[in-house]
Amino acid sequence: MTRVALFGGSFNPPHVAHQLVALYVLETQPVDELWFVPTYAHPFGKALAPYDDRVAMCELAAAALGGRVKVSRVEEELAGRPGFVASRTHDLIDHLLVEHLAAQALELRLVVGTDILGETAKWHRWNDVVAKAPLIVIGRGGHALPAGSVETGVTMPQIASTRIRELVAQTPDDPELAGLLPREVLWYIARHDLYAASPASPRPNP
Repeated sequence: MTRVALFGGSFNPPHVAHQLVALYVLETQPVDELWFVPTYAHPFGKALAPYDDRVAMCELAAAALGGRVKVSRVEEELAGRPGFVASRTHDLIDHLLVEHLAAQALELRLVVGTDILGETAKWHRWNDVVAKAPLIVIGRGGHALPAGSVETGVTMPQIASTRIRELVAQTPDDPELAGLLPREVLWYIARHDLYAASPASPRPNP
């Protein structure tokens, strides 16, 4: 049985707060691995950097944290199904549990921020989600942790990906970026000219 914490997000781009969450979860929770799970397409149609680029950046961020942090392309697998519109967490969890049933049993946990807990009514089959993957709740600045939460965590630095994309587009040499992004991710963004033209106009997903 492998105990895995799933940490989903657009990771557009992955930044140091994402790394801190991963380290915190691995150090304080009963899990063997943490998986970054990049969103294949934004559920509300927002423009994202290409999926392959976001996966590559997550892999760079994960590599700096050791072998217990991995990157899953499960959302890409779900996107290949007929009739796919947008990935739902319940479908993702079921897919992982079934896919790994024969080869390797998984025990899943779901990493969420306190900001998400106020939106659970919008989630597809929320009660089933938390039954199959109990929550690891990470505090976020400006959001209170609701009473009765499954689990509490520390408050992580509040870093806005929007701010990072704006800095890259307008002042890519700004030293502030070095404190917001892992060095390897910053280099990747520069090499591949991501977010340079405009934070809202990346190359399309393949």
